[in-house]
Amino acid sequence: MATGFGSGLVPFAPGTAGTLVGIPLYLALSRLSSTLYFIFAVAITVLACYVSHKAERLFGEKDPPRVVIDEIAGFQWTMFLVGPTFLHVLVGFVLFRFLDILKVFPAGYFQRRLPGGIGIVMDDVVAGMYCNIALLVMIRLWGI
Repeated sequence: MATGFGSGLVPFAPGTAGTLVGIPLYLALSRLSSTLYFIFAVAITVLACYVSHKAERLFGEKDPPRVVIDEIAGFQWTMFLVGPTFLHVLVGFVLFRFLDILKVFPAGYFQRRLPGGIGIVMDDVVAGMYCNIALLVMIRLWGI
């Protein structure tokens, strides 16, 4: 589960591969009401924290690159309240990967300062929330 069903084991850009795994999950959740989607996003985030913590101990390293459940959870936050169109998913995916790599404050701070799985996941959740705001603004202003 921590490796995103093996997507985190790819030799190049495992975070990108993990984010791709988050797309079908988003498409399934997008059919829910916004309240249920939010509850599931919180549940996935909590699960990701737990699984990431266990995986970090199992792999014996801090924030192992092959752990990508954090990207899967973060992408769900990117897409909150966003309709499931091809363009929305594409723009959300690109934005999320960009901001996840960039680690805009407080994402990088959380990653460095919070312990275990919480630190692994919360930087992606912050990136996802930033992306969500940007994506919703783009949809509103430019009608993408």
